[in-house]
Amino acid sequence: MHYSAKILGYLGLLPFVGIPILILGGQLYYFQGYQYFVQYSAIILSFFGGIHWLDALQNRRSDHQLYVAMLPSIVGWTALIFLDGYILLSALSIAYVGILMYDKYVLALEKDILIPYTFMRVFLTTVVVISHLFLASL
Repeated sequence: MHYSAKILGYLGLLPFVGIPILILGGQLYYFQGYQYFVQYSAIILSFFGGIHWLDALQNRRSDHQLYVAMLPSIVGWTALIFLDGYILLSALSIAYVGILMYDKYVLALEKDILIPYTFMRVFLTTVVVISHLFLASL
């Protein structure tokens, strides 16, 4: 897997880890930090749909994958509009786990990319979900 992809993936964790720490340390008000956190979470969630969009187009896969590729964006957006508090954090966390599971069974990446990508995604998703739980506990 490309080195830059790994670095960018891990750097993407900074807001997930940093915002709760800033709230805990008193450098950021909870409400403001919560808003930043859930907005960033929904944006990053939508990014994972793009991976399936590209995979479906490149590998001439079924329309099913194209439709599912839109779900992370729709789920993230509607969750931001209709949910709040712990329920919003829970919905986003569940969506991250769901798209990770879908990745595992659907993505048609070459083996030399699939294994490191899956390892990285499991780690990233674990940190993201723990960050959601940590923010909910503040």
